[in-house]
Formats: sequence, C-alpha cells, structure tokens
Amino acid sequence: MTVTGIVSADDHVVEPANLWTSRLPQKFQDRAPRLVREHGHLVPGPNNESQFKVSDEGDWADIWHYEDFRVGLINGAAAVGFGREDIQDGLVTYDQIRPGCYEQKARLEDMDAAGIEASLCFPNTFVRFSGQRFFFAKDKELALACIKAYNDFIVEEWSANSNNRLVPCSIVPLWDPKLAAEEIRRQAARGVRAVTFSEMPPYLGLPSIYSGHWDPFFQACSETRTALMLHVGSSSQLPNTSADAPFVVVHALPSNNSAAALVDWLSSGKFEQFPDLKVCLAESNIGWVPYFLQRMDMLWDGGREFNGLGERLKKRPSEYYYSNMFVTFFSDEFGTKNLEEIGVDNAIFETDYPHGDSTWPNCLQVGMDQTAHLDPAVREKVLRGNARRLFGLD
Repeated sequence: MTVTGIVSADDHVVEPANLWTSRLPQKFQDRAPRLVREHGHLVPGPNNESQFKVSDEGDWADIWHYEDFRVGLINGAAAVGFGREDIQDGLVTYDQIRPGCYEQKARLEDMDAAGIEASLCFPNTFVRFSGQRFFFAKDKELALACIKAYNDFIVEEWSANSNNRLVPCSIVPLWDPKLAAEEIRRQAARGVRAVTFSEMPPYLGLPSIYSGHWDPFFQACSETRTALMLHVGSSSQLPNTSADAPFVVVHALPSNNSAAALVDWLSSGKFEQFPDLKVCLAESNIGWVPYFLQRMDMLWDGGREFNGLGERLKKRPSEYYYSNMFVTFFSDEFGTKNLEEIGVDNAIFETDYPHGDSTWPNCLQVGMDQTAHLDPAVREKVLRGNARRLFGLD
C-alpha cells in the first residue's frame, strides 16, 4: 500500500479582506470587520494578544478594525514561503504573503506541491483558533452575524467545489451553548463535520466541560457526528515559565495545554454521556500521550472515589481515549515510534500551513520519513485514513 497524499487535520485560512464586508447584512456594514493598511507597531493588549498602535515608527501592515480591536497580520501566522531565518512575529501586508494563505485556487496549488490530498482549516489570528474574537466582542448581535458570515464563507467559498479537499471547520458563539448547538445543526445540514472549540474554556472565563453548561452543544455535535477540534492556543493562553523567558520556551511547551485538555476530557464523563462524541487535539504532537494514559488509568485503578471520579467513568480512562479521542502531529519522531500505545487509530498527521511550524512544501516527504518504519496499513491510517474517517471524507 503506497501513500500518495496526506490528509492534514490542522491548517489555517487567513481571513480574506472582504469576508465580512461582502457578507454581512446592510445594517451591520458600518461596523463590519474591515482591513486598513496603516503604519505602526504592536503593543501588549488584553486577552494575551498584541494590539496594533499607529505610529510613525514601525512597519506598514494590514490591520483588522473591529470594535476596539486593532489586529495586525503577522509574519508567523502566514509564514509559508519565507526562509526560516525570516520567520518572526513582525507585521506584514497581504501583498507580502503567499496567495495560498487566503485564496482557494492558490491554496489547492500549494497543496498539490506538497502532496496534501485534503486539509482541514482552522481560523487564523483575527478570528482566533476557537472564534474567541467574537466571544470577546461587546455587540453580540453583530458577533453572531460575523460568525454566521464566516461559516458561510467557509462552506460557500473556501471549501466549495474543491472535491472535498478543503474540509470546512465551523466556529460557534461561545457565549451561548444553545445558539452554538443551532449553528452546529445548520452547518451539519450543509455537510460540515468539524467545529473548533476551546481546549480549556475556563481560561476564557467560561464554564468548564464538567459543569453541564455545554451539554446542548455537545449533544448537537454527537448527534451530527461533528468532531470537536481543540487547537493549542484556543484558550487564549500558551504555557510559559517567566516573562523574560526566550520565545523558544513558549514554542516548546504547547503540548502542556493539550495534555491538560486530554486529562479534562478523560475525567469528565462526557464520553459516557455522549458516546458518539469525538474530540481531536490539534497541533498537540503525540509523544507525551502514553504517560498520561498510564497515569489516568493508575489513578482510576487506585481509588475512583478518592480521586473524584466516583461513578462518572464506567471504564478505564484510556478506553475512552481510544474510542473517542484523536491527537495530531507534524513532527514527532518519538511519537511515531510509540504508536501502539498512542493508538494507530488515534494519531493523525498535520501540516500547519501557513504557520511558522509548517512543514510545507515538504509535507508528504516529512510524513513519509517519520512513518517509514511503520507497517504500510498503519502508515496509511496515520497519514490519511484516520482523518478521512474523523471528517467523514469517505
């Protein structure tokens, strides 16, 4: 069995400049998110995000204006095509980045060049990875309209007529789980099988997955077979050790968030409540998984009452992981050597196009190199089969 293309479970679309101005109803047009080219620099802002400040000193950049937000396009979020030495979080314009970041035809061409058969695309740094932008907005009527316009764009423009190669991923109104459930069902009726959700909602000031608050949303995802995609950073926080630590520390630690999310979900009892619900940890890498499965099973075996699990879990935590969870990787040689423990049916490859960690344009070769030691049938599952099953591409 020869793998000739990969299915990536984690890429991103840079939001096109006219996305909201072309789609929002007339009554919202004067407040629609819009792109303005300005000269300035980034300054620390709220919710662990830098904001743009106009100044004579700095760079020209394309800046999203939405309510009080001023969000600049940064190089690291649209890094493909730049040399490794040039990738940073400096400001750029759309003229400086590859059209494949935001144009469908160009993206499909870039996928062809890298051996990518199909690609699920999360939002980028304006919308943020679980749609936090609209959760943080003041006007929730406008925010809900923006969410629906984004989802319409993903279905009607980005993914349309791509022969299932560009896999749609929805966003939902995080402030209202019933509205979120309605949007899931609206999207599912159009064939959408994935939605992005926060890895740790309490970090956003939202109720936890234990609370029951999210059950209408989880029920809708379970009924429609819509996969919950939890991207690192979708809690608006990344692990760090100190304010003066070099940026490499932040880049080395994102899997800590994924480990915390995995422990949350395996402790929650939600897979007993919603046995058809599937959760995928995106950009998580995978080498850390066996330890946490072993640790969770040991705690379950050693005293469920003492550890607060009570009767919530009828099976060992690892059993829920193998039946209901997926993890993704773009570069994890240790993980691919331990797939028996991680799960040959649970690991999915990704390319992270167009971010700074992306393996583009060598995605297929990287995937083939990291899985060269695997049985051909297992290799096919990891590089394309598991993702096709999760997103209903078959």
